[in-house]
Amino acid sequence: MAKEKMRSWVMSGFGRANLSWAEVPVPEAGPGEVLVKVEAVSLNYRDRLVVENGMGNELSFPFTPGSDLAGRIVATGPGASRFKSGDRVISHFTTSWQDGELQAIKGNYGLALGAPLLGVLSNYVAMPQDWLASAPSSLDAVEASTLPVAGLTAWFSLAELGHLKAGETVLVQGTGGVALFGAQLAAAHGADVIVTSSSSEKLARLRGLLGAGVRLHGIDRRQHAAWGEEALRLTGGRGVDHLLEMAAGDLTQSMTALRLGGRLSAIGIIDATDYRIPAFPLLVKNIVVQGIFVGHRRALDDLVRAVDRLQLKPVIDKVYDAADLPAALDHLQRGPFGKIVLRFES
Repeated sequence: MAKEKMRSWVMSGFGRANLSWAEVPVPEAGPGEVLVKVEAVSLNYRDRLVVENGMGNELSFPFTPGSDLAGRIVATGPGASRFKSGDRVISHFTTSWQDGELQAIKGNYGLALGAPLLGVLSNYVAMPQDWLASAPSSLDAVEASTLPVAGLTAWFSLAELGHLKAGETVLVQGTGGVALFGAQLAAAHGADVIVTSSSSEKLARLRGLLGAGVRLHGIDRRQHAAWGEEALRLTGGRGVDHLLEMAAGDLTQSMTALRLGGRLSAIGIIDATDYRIPAFPLLVKNIVVQGIFVGHRRALDDLVRAVDRLQLKPVIDKVYDAADLPAALDHLQRGPFGKIVLRFES
């Protein structure tokens, strides 16, 4: 009997020209696995790089990209008992990292979905049950799909490792998915928020998003090339407690903006693939620099509970049909305000 077919985005090699919306067999849930009907997949900057060049991963073709899904369990394999059919779930990005310290597994860290592990841009995905978490009850599938990387990265940086407190100041760079989650989480914790952007329009939109009760400052980088000095001025010379570093490259302005004993979470590689940190402010200010590789599943479970308790709503710039991945990747490259999501047919 022929197996049931589904649609999946498949790479036959690197580059957009080798990406196709193909018809392939629906997978089956093996021992310890579940079969998920995918309802939404949010895109990350990383996904675009994987399509273009693998982002340093050795991939076996054909390969399906994408890491952040929200969907429902439709079947369970032998020995799989964490979920039952009908349960709403989201994926966990660093699959082998369940809690505690990050460990190297077969030369990789976290064995991430969407490279080097197979991705989720398909109608159905079969995966081990521990690679999933329960979805928030307060979010629909499109909203929930934004949590696995962008949401958890911000949460892990500020709440899990940063122990964010009310009255502190958080600086985020830009208005992408991680940055806006960081701003929302900071505001929800009673912290002040500083956002840097080269778009005054996006800064104005952020004021409307966070509400009048939040102490928010926007720094337009076109007007303040030395934005670290402006952050110092806005904090009365003290500096910021937490900084989410998205750009990479020369971190002179980031070091300037941080207070004595401040914390820099190294997250992004938007402008460069290296971090150049001036030694003098790093040493004299006793600054903590923490690399962030998203986070473990226990922290994702914590984030889900916090989202439901805080009634936090992710910021979504645009939702595309699953078949419109090329247009969604173009939008991602232009720089969205929040997240880009692909919706799969119900």
